[in-house]
Amino acid sequence: MNLQEYFPVLLFIIVATVIGFALLGAGRLLGPHRPYAEKLSPYECGFDAFSDSRMKFDVRYYLVAILFIMFDLEIAFLFPWAIANGAIGMVGFWTVLVFLGVLTVGFIYEWKKGALDWE
Repeated sequence: MNLQEYFPVLLFIIVATVIGFALLGAGRLLGPHRPYAEKLSPYECGFDAFSDSRMKFDVRYYLVAILFIMFDLEIAFLFPWAIANGAIGMVGFWTVLVFLGVLTVGFIYEWKKGALDWE
């Protein structure tokens, strides 16, 4: 393994980090800093909070979020497969069918648990 091949990646990371910190520092130094009570107050939909911030959330929110991530990732993995379908042959085809099968089982599980039912 030749470590010199990774030098451009390391250089990119260093330059991006320096630019990021430089922009944050410039904003801190050059930007106006005039805090007042209303600006520093906690913000929740334009009015004061009702209760403690550690209130319970409905688990269906998280189930829908997991569904979104699951199908978003599915599409992200299907695009490269669709492009390289001719080059990967039958092994790639059956691998993708197994992948879609696992996702279908996950979808059916979420459906049976009621993640898609809104009240």
